[in-house]
Amino acid sequence: MNLNRTVSFTVCCMLLAFHFGQNSTVRAADPPKSTLDFKLATDVKAATDKALGYLKAVQDSDGAWQAGGKPHMAVTALVVKAFAQDSGYGPKHPIVQKGTDYVLHYLQADGGLYVPDEGHQNYETSASLMALASLKDPARLQVIQGAQEYLKKLQIDEGEGVEASNIFYGGAGYGKEKRPDLSNTQMMLEALQQSGLSADDPVYQKALVFVKRCQMLPGSNDQKFAANGDGGFIYTPANDGESKAGVEEVDGKSRLRTYGSMTYSGFKSMLYAKVSHDDPRVQQCVKWIKDTYTLDHNPNMPGAQSKQGLFYFYYVFARAMKAWGEETITDSHGAKHPWRQELCEKLLSLQIADGSWVNEADRWYEGSPHLVTAYAVLALQTASQE
Repeated sequence: MNLNRTVSFTVCCMLLAFHFGQNSTVRAADPPKSTLDFKLATDVKAATDKALGYLKAVQDSDGAWQAGGKPHMAVTALVVKAFAQDSGYGPKHPIVQKGTDYVLHYLQADGGLYVPDEGHQNYETSASLMALASLKDPARLQVIQGAQEYLKKLQIDEGEGVEASNIFYGGAGYGKEKRPDLSNTQMMLEALQQSGLSADDPVYQKALVFVKRCQMLPGSNDQKFAANGDGGFIYTPANDGESKAGVEEVDGKSRLRTYGSMTYSGFKSMLYAKVSHDDPRVQQCVKWIKDTYTLDHNPNMPGAQSKQGLFYFYYVFARAMKAWGEETITDSHGAKHPWRQELCEKLLSLQIADGSWVNEADRWYEGSPHLVTAYAVLALQTASQE
């Protein structure tokens, strides 16, 4: 075969592959390039297959997955995303389509995707937006844009007559009338970032005003509770500051205790808002991460509470480290940690025989294997794929 025929044959094959790839209703996603060595990548693939097999078996007849003993819209959206991003299933698989239909059933006239009267508009719309973005379907663009605009309207800002001097400014809570917190704010920003909203959109800089008030960093945070802080993050600056990890005594003084799931949430939120790596706020956060680095529990959560929110932590840890862009983190003792490898190995060690994960420290719905398995698979996908 001469060169011209070879080129023509190759181009023809590429066009055919593109055609069938675009029009097939069952074609799975192309396998993404792994960031892991062959052995670990193989183990992660096997664990993910087993986890998705478990989730496939427990999907409700209406397409939903559960938490707290009943169908849960946000959990369904997170599971849909996990299936859509897997090369063995992909966005057009019937399981994904059925779950997506369940989520879209709650599309509201205002552009949000939420269950009316539950008061979780931001949380549910954010999870749903991430799921829809993972489908990479141009037909969903209008819904995606509507959800983006809805989340931006939920953000507490001048639209509600709130100025930047107010501690609520820039944040998001579960619903529009509720006080904002870092967990919901990071969910909003994660959804907007994953769905392709430009980092130049004002929503990120407004959110940054709120995020910095969650960081226990004197000089940057204008709230009194941060005066003797350590650079980590708490849950909300509302009510003179609130930490789900409680308080701690340092040098004879009481202060709000920072903890991993919120610190990594604040860390990645700053990065999404284009705060530079050498910014003092980021550097103080990195120092906190180096001082407390562990995957054995939710960092700096006290004693008996140390496993609470563990799988939420694993997911935000993966997203934050990927946003940071470094393959290793050197802790304060000089030990180097290849975070992708360590996270995958930790999650594999915690998987249950039926393929699921569950947290015995049942707080924030982590007693639900549907939710926790979704967190674990999403964390594995983030850590193992480019």
